[in-house]
Amino acid sequence: MKRLLTLFLCLFSFAAFAAEPTETGKKEGGFNPGEVILEHVGDAHEWHWFSAGGHDFVTYLPVIAYQPGKGVSVFSSEHLAEHKEHHGFKLEEGKLMAEDGSKVYDFSITKNVASLLVSSLLLLVVFTSMARAYQRRAGQAPSGLQSFLEPVVVFIRDEVAKKSIGPKYERYMPYLLTVFFFIWFNNLLGLTPGAANLTGNISVTAMLAIVTLIITNVSGGKYYWQHIFWTPGVPFLLRFIMLPVELVGIIVKPFSLMVRLFANITAGHIIILSFISLIFIFRTPFAGLLSVPFGLFISVLELLVALLQAYIFTLLTAMYIGGAVEEHHHEHDPAADFGTAAERDGGSNIGNLARTGAH
Repeated sequence: MKRLLTLFLCLFSFAAFAAEPTETGKKEGGFNPGEVILEHVGDAHEWHWFSAGGHDFVTYLPVIAYQPGKGVSVFSSEHLAEHKEHHGFKLEEGKLMAEDGSKVYDFSITKNVASLLVSSLLLLVVFTSMARAYQRRAGQAPSGLQSFLEPVVVFIRDEVAKKSIGPKYERYMPYLLTVFFFIWFNNLLGLTPGAANLTGNISVTAMLAIVTLIITNVSGGKYYWQHIFWTPGVPFLLRFIMLPVELVGIIVKPFSLMVRLFANITAGHIIILSFISLIFIFRTPFAGLLSVPFGLFISVLELLVALLQAYIFTLLTAMYIGGAVEEHHHEHDPAADFGTAAERDGGSNIGNLARTGAH
């Protein structure tokens, strides 16, 4: 499978290069696969749903901009569509800019922000209705949406939180469940036609990773920080080498969470759009016969990836928290005792320790 995908990407890269529109092609509106793919996976100030009959069905979102000394400006992004300028603002490659080049702070409701609000509202509606159903059906078997989501909640509790965190798992369950369902729901929403690529946005995954970093370090006990700043069980001089390594590890763990989720979701979108683009690049029935089945296969595979990435992010988060709250108990190691005593006493107790180990 990996070899097949590698071969496809090579062919697509060659085809995209061969089909790169010239200046004449651009004027005639030639198909540019790179532009289409980047437009889909990136953010925008409007929500383009689809095109039909020569018309674009677009939802224009509010632009909220602040300029030092000029105040706040609020208007519809429709005024900036098709490279237009409005109130001294313009869009360059999707970024809000001032015509005079002055500093602009963009607080607009972009496509990803709107998608975030929609998914958050959906999560609130789903789980509020579930909570009310539990109150109405106290002591009864779950039904409907309860019966579908309850096994997932129990799985996160028993197989992720309890095993990774231990006895203190309950206080972290709200965050773990929120992270899991937020990522899962947005991964699925991102696969629907016309939807936003929210979890494929590096800013969103970075924020999730930062929250995990804060919770992990705030929850860390004295043993957690002792292992970072003065690692026990290692020679004295080696502790000075372990200190920067452990400090780097604090940042690397959430960084891996951020990149893993972003890269996997974005790669799935790019592969699907690449298969679809082959139809418009080669413009032959044979390209359609190959692209559509492969595109459908990757889309079905992405349904599994959507759930898998939510699980992996939640599991690693629980493991990091578990490592911070765990109270470490070091087993008695005669070799370590031997080395420590030798450093402390200058070797005067070597014979006694050796005799003790023999007994």
